[in-house]
Amino acid sequence: MKREFDLDNLVDELAVNLRRALDADEILHPTLVGIRTGGVWIAQRLRTLLQVAEPLGELNIAFYRDDFSRIGVHPTVEPSNLPFEVDNRDLILVDDILYTGRTIRAAMNEIFDYGRPRSIRLVVLFERTGRELPIQADIVGAHLKLKPREHAKLTGPDPLALEIHRK
Repeated sequence: MKREFDLDNLVDELAVNLRRALDADEILHPTLVGIRTGGVWIAQRLRTLLQVAEPLGELNIAFYRDDFSRIGVHPTVEPSNLPFEVDNRDLILVDDILYTGRTIRAAMNEIFDYGRPRSIRLVVLFERTGRELPIQADIVGAHLKLKPREHAKLTGPDPLALEIHRK
């Protein structure tokens, strides 16, 4: 089942809201880091819309998850790519769907293995109910209220679509 969202418009709104937040905090040189795969798709679009000169970082947090032994890993895990120094940077961490908070915790653990950023702001396209860790996004595109046993997945990258599945 697909829920109808104008995802291009939602990403445009994310960019506007992120620009406002960056300007308010006087962050002149943000660096975008997307979490594979959907977060990278969103981060690439935000980077273009915001005209960020810094290269895009990509995180694959598969080995950093605290539930790795339970969920396993996809057979073609690619390494993370942060083509810049992390130390003293203002990072914008981007993901597609914030759910339990475990992916974001794992992403921050990996980022700190690379260095100590000045700040990390979290931007997500969707935030849904079901948080297990006290993690919240700074910028959210839309909120999803899903029924128990429903699961959301972003497909793409072009076009982006949101699929809702029942477990």
